[in-house]
Amino acid sequence: MTHAVVYRRIGGPEVLEYTSVPTPSPGAGEVAVRIQAAGVNPIDAKLRGGIRPSPPLEGPRRVGADGAGVITAVGTGVEGLRAGMPVVVAGAQGLYAEAAVVPASTVTARPADVDAHLGAAVGIPAATAYQALRSLSVASGDRILVHGGSGSVGQAVIQFAVSWGATVIATTSARRADRVERLGALPVRYGEGLLDRVRAVSDHVDVALDCAGTDDAIETSVAVVGDRSRVATLVRGADAPRWGIEAYAGGAAHGLTEQQQMWRREAIPVTLALVAAGAFEIELGPRYPLSQAARAHEDVERGTEGKILLVPDQD
Repeated sequence: MTHAVVYRRIGGPEVLEYTSVPTPSPGAGEVAVRIQAAGVNPIDAKLRGGIRPSPPLEGPRRVGADGAGVITAVGTGVEGLRAGMPVVVAGAQGLYAEAAVVPASTVTARPADVDAHLGAAVGIPAATAYQALRSLSVASGDRILVHGGSGSVGQAVIQFAVSWGATVIATTSARRADRVERLGALPVRYGEGLLDRVRAVSDHVDVALDCAGTDDAIETSVAVVGDRSRVATLVRGADAPRWGIEAYAGGAAHGLTEQQQMWRREAIPVTLALVAAGAFEIELGPRYPLSQAARAHEDVERGTEGKILLVPDQD
């Protein structure tokens, strides 16, 4: 037996249970991974709380899409992966655990210079940022406005866009302005008067990406970007049609295209290579043992600085 976090009903953080589950064995096309760290993402809490729709519960549901660890066993038909290999897992299920079986397609070899904590923080933030920027055709010479620049996704957006030669304007709190500026963006304080402050920084904006979800963020975006096909939200997908903009998450009415899904997969090895080379920063936040997953979800719902991680309890 091993330990994992599950929930049996939709509700607040208190529905998360730390429990014993059978030790998994990989089937065809799968690998078993000893999890050293799992990333806690806002979507985890939204699914648990019913804010984001999911299929009806038919038993205990495992939690967590991102993690890092070491392969312990490889199923049939798997090539390029072996037992003992340090890896990152992104886009799987059930990684709030000491061990998990995942599709081999969700596993990427982890460079020696990237520890498990950094590796576990890559998944959803990097994949989301990379895919959104590729979808918006961000390239050298573009000026991009990103809302929520100090969050995990926002920081990834800034770093990718700057490395591709774009100029980035990032909305943030006054307290976090130094962080986004360090990553290469021009910080602009969010709140009343945002539109005027954005226009004061730049006389034109080519692209806008909303990682914040406020009306002010989206209304400012559509006011400064002439082409609404180059404005997108990652938060307000359900009502994106109200503004005539793109939506890549947040309850979007349509799923990702095959190309967009490919970009999300491509983002993981790209980001790991950049992290290993010292060319991409990941801000780590609070770290909790698996048995305190509820506390981690309280933090992610409240909002905190840096990526929240879960690690196996110490015996």
